[in-house]
Amino acid sequence: MAEVEVYTNKGCAACVNAKHLLDNKGVDYTEKKLGKSRKTDTEFSIRTRGSKTIPQIFINNHWIGGFDDLVKYDRAGELDWRLGLSTRPGVGIIKRFLRFMKGEKY
Repeated sequence: MAEVEVYTNKGCAACVNAKHLLDNKGVDYTEKKLGKSRKTDTEFSIRTRGSKTIPQIFINNHWIGGFDDLVKYDRAGELDWRLGLSTRPGVGIIKRFLRFMKGEKY
């Protein structure tokens, strides 16, 4: 099973939706609430390169992005694979090229 971290904030509907999606898949995750400690806030800023939106999701230390990005991975059939719930889906040449251009290894 993958290690999942979700940075959230109080009163964030997208955060609730992201956690709900992960809960529905039966995935354990670590929720890191912003505004509770300077250490967590600094870590968030560094890991997300200063992102101003939440939630921000990491799977096995790979920055997935926010809730919309999580949904895109799910619709593309890649989220379950990244979470360790299924085998790797077939990937077309265009997706492989885009991943290569982004510097991704998989």
